[in-house]
Amino acid sequence: EINLNALVDNLNYYRNKLRPETKIVCMVKASAYGAGSFEIAKTLEDQRVDYLAVAVADEGADLRKAGINSSIIIMNPEITAFKTMFDYRLEPEVYSFHLLEELIKAAEREGVSNFPIHIKIDTGMHRLGFAPSEIPQLVQRLQKQSAVIPRSVFSHLVGSDAERFDAFTRHQIETFEAASTTLQEGFKHKIIRHICNTAGIERYPGAQFDMVRLGIGLYGVDPFTNKMLHNVTTLKTTILQIHEVPADETVGYSRKGVLTRDSRIAAIPIGYADGLNRHLGNGHAYCLVNGQKAPYVGNICMDVCMIDVTDIDCKEGDKAIIFGDDLPVTVLSDILETIPYEILTSVSNRVKRVYYQD
Repeated sequence: EINLNALVDNLNYYRNKLRPETKIVCMVKASAYGAGSFEIAKTLEDQRVDYLAVAVADEGADLRKAGINSSIIIMNPEITAFKTMFDYRLEPEVYSFHLLEELIKAAEREGVSNFPIHIKIDTGMHRLGFAPSEIPQLVQRLQKQSAVIPRSVFSHLVGSDAERFDAFTRHQIETFEAASTTLQEGFKHKIIRHICNTAGIERYPGAQFDMVRLGIGLYGVDPFTNKMLHNVTTLKTTILQIHEVPADETVGYSRKGVLTRDSRIAAIPIGYADGLNRHLGNGHAYCLVNGQKAPYVGNICMDVCMIDVTDIDCKEGDKAIIFGDDLPVTVLSDILETIPYEILTSVSNRVKRVYYQD
């Protein structure tokens, strides 16, 4: 279940931290962090966000086919997908001279001119981006062609969600300030600058530049405190069957679910193929049944798992909450020693999404 009003509340929470003129890019890649890309994109378009961002061109094309008209940035553009980008007005990130040359060639071949691109500068992430020292050469190359035009320039903060990296974050911001200024000086038109992610919006208000990129905060998680804002996503299922299992029996594959008492064991139709991580099994985590903790018993199966409901008043057909308002996704990510993003994006496409406004 996806609460669209909660999504809007989260958007406004971060909007209120921005200057009125600061633009917002909302991240809807990976099917909007598992929430479903079209419905989330439509809601954000209705809220007049300035840009949407996805990872690959096919994600952007799908949004266009579904009727989304907002400007869309492609964060990891594939050289094989330039035609798709031209056809669907999808604006690619450009992070290397090789990518730039291929894009210029493709645009000239298609008769495309002044196609908007977004220049990525590597200020310390060392994932993708032009080195700051390459910017003068980049300016010269861009000035000698008319196929593409820089619409924005940006970089990515690596540790804005942790105080121990504050000195490095400030170094990144200063590096970006200098490199992006060099780029801007080569052009008469205004180039939008952005470096802040969700944590950056919260913790570095002086680094808003012209635009910010809102990701995990939109979906209800504060990356700095790991606390929930307005919960957007609830994963739930129902009890299929309840067994009375004696203390000397085991539950599940490989006889991993060893019982220490006579137990009531419920089977629920969700498994690792749905995004329920196997490492949560064998008592490492729990779901909620009628508001009470029901630990996972034994190994989680592909399509089903078993929970202990011995001490819970429940019956077949009752709901089981995997995560939601009363069991934050951050509880599961902490148990798995991972990040909430992984839990949210792991919910598979066969899990039905239901959208509502409370």
